[in-house]
Amino acid sequence: MRYDRASALLCALSVGVGMFGIMDLSHGTTWQRGLVEVVIGLVSGVFLVRRQLTRAEPLLPIDLLRIPLFRLSIMTSVFSFCAQLLAFIAIPFYVQDMLGRSEVMTGLLMTPWPLMVMIAAPIAGRLSDHFPAGLLGGIGLGCYALGLGLTALLPAHPENWDICWRLGICGAGFGLFQAPNNRAILGSAPRHRSGGANGMLGMARLTGQTLGATLCATVFKLFPHHGQMPVAMGLACLLAVIGMTISLLRLRLPGSVPNTVKS
Repeated sequence: MRYDRASALLCALSVGVGMFGIMDLSHGTTWQRGLVEVVIGLVSGVFLVRRQLTRAEPLLPIDLLRIPLFRLSIMTSVFSFCAQLLAFIAIPFYVQDMLGRSEVMTGLLMTPWPLMVMIAAPIAGRLSDHFPAGLLGGIGLGCYALGLGLTALLPAHPENWDICWRLGICGAGFGLFQAPNNRAILGSAPRHRSGGANGMLGMARLTGQTLGATLCATVFKLFPHHGQMPVAMGLACLLAVIGMTISLLRLRLPGSVPNTVKS
């Protein structure tokens, strides 16, 4: 298969230039250039999608989104990772700038999130043999949204423990969601398209993270210093709730329940 240079260029323009445009608009210093970049990104994205739909071996396998379970799982992933990076950027700024904690303490306070992901992910992997991804993802993202919402409601002068247990809830919810969702993405695609499905999984993750970082920059620009944390975490909570809703919609699809599900 020959390397599709035209598709690669369109992908770079749609994602790279488009995201730079959003960041320029959010900073408000060069809005004219930002607007042009956003338009270039959108137009390039349209041409990229049209080109990929006509190719037998697409660089970006958009055609897999025609599979309902695959499409909903990808959307769930985008919203969840968008909420994750929005929180991951906002929390350290809040802990250091507003609460005056050191860099080392900031890292320690963030530790419960990945620690709980590490604990919950293997458990979720086993549960995904018996329960549908839509249910596990919905429960996990509900827990995730709860943790984000509680973090948005932190008191003005929280103790370290107040931060730790809230981020632990976030991590537990994210860990419960991620493994079943990844399995649904890879399992819903045809076996001979597993490579393309894996690429779409990575694209969903990076798209969500990029959007989350852009949204965080926008919040930091638009809101005063003391209001950045609750707004950012509240927005992350909303994104997680949207992801939870999309995840639960998968329960209405035929074939979304594993064959090994217990009656």
